Order: sequence, then C-alpha cells, then structure tokens
Amino acid sequence: MIEFFSSLFAPIIHLLQMILGAFYTVTGAAGLESYGFPIILLTILIKLVTYPLTVKQVKSMKAMQEIQPKMKKIQEKYKNDPRMLQQKTGELFRQAGVNPLAGCLPLLVQMPILMGMYYALFNFAYPSEAAEAFLWIPHLSAPDPLYILPVLSALTTFLQQKMTSTEMNPQMKIMMTVMPLFIGWISLNFPAGLVLYWVTMNIVQIAQQWWMYRGDEKTAPKEAA
Repeated sequence: MIEFFSSLFAPIIHLLQMILGAFYTVTGAAGLESYGFPIILLTILIKLVTYPLTVKQVKSMKAMQEIQPKMKKIQEKYKNDPRMLQQKTGELFRQAGVNPLAGCLPLLVQMPILMGMYYALFNFAYPSEAAEAFLWIPHLSAPDPLYILPVLSALTTFLQQKMTSTEMNPQMKIMMTVMPLFIGWISLNFPAGLVLYWVTMNIVQIAQQWWMYRGDEKTAPKEAA
C-alpha cells in the first residue's frame, strides 16, 4: 500500500525533495548543517502557497459552526419529515451563504501536497549524521527519543482545532479530544523529521488563523456595546 501511494505521488515527492535539497544548500552555506531547518522552511513555504485555500476552508468551517444552533432547531422540528428537513436545511445554508462542500474542496486540493510531503520525509535519505541531527534529536529519520515532538504534535493539533470551534455537538467535542491524542500517539513511532513537519504546519496554521480572526476580536466589544 505504501509503495502504491508513493508511486502515485512520485512527481510531487521528487519536487518537494528537490526544494528541500535547495533549502539545505542555502542553510548549509549559512552554517546550519541540519536538515531540520530546510524541513521547517519547506513547511512554511507550503503553508504560504496554500494560504488562499486555508482561508476558504477555515471560514467555511467557522460559518458551519456558527449556524449549528439553528441547525439543531430545524432537526428537532422536522425530525419526522425528511423532505422538509432537507428543504429547510438548504434554505438555512442559502440564507447564511454557506456551502457545506466549501470546507472540503480546499482540503482535497491540498491533500496531494500533504501526502507528497509525508512520503518525501518518511524514508528520506539524509546525506550525513550532522544533517540528520536537529537540536535534541540525534536522528530525524528515527522517532524523537525524548517524546517532545509527539507532545507538541498533540498540543498544536488541539490548539489549531480549538481556534475554529464555537458551538459544538457532543460528537465534535469528542473528536476534538480524540484527534490530538491520536496524532500524538502515532507520532511516537513516526520519524522525527515527519513530526517536525506536522508541528511546524500546525504552528503556521495557528498563526494564519489568528491573522484571519484578528478583526473579529477588535469588533466584538463594539458590537456588544
């Protein structure tokens, strides 16, 4: 299965590894021998390139969560009338200007890049021991021996989800708890370089979401007044 997906995303994998090598040439010339720095730079580049898609995805998720109370009322009122339930739900989406698929499409576009990055780093051949070490991590191709990155992967995943959550149903609350724990758990056995990518991606995502919603925080007191 791994070989199948690796061959499927081969062009993207080669492109990402080529960019990773170019960043390593630059950071190496600056005296930074570790591949950890190119991984961080490449992750930031990917998040900047896909930022317009991130904006659409996050805004759609936020809008869907904001209409959840109205959705619950409609579901309760028309729970025995599927036809009216579908009609009223569609009307609510149109009135709120929400497209349920809008949050999925940007993610589908980004998936080839995310999968390509996964396979680009999973079995990456580092040129030397110095290139494979990063801060407290002796080998980026092996799991983090101190478990710092797995903990950060769980924490940053939770924070990233928390920033887009408003009204949540019980299932969403459970998912918000389970998903970060699952990410942290699988990160225990993943190569540290791959987990470093995930943590960096989450941190940049958190920064981007803060930037997107900074205006909401400023206008909230005025609206309350």
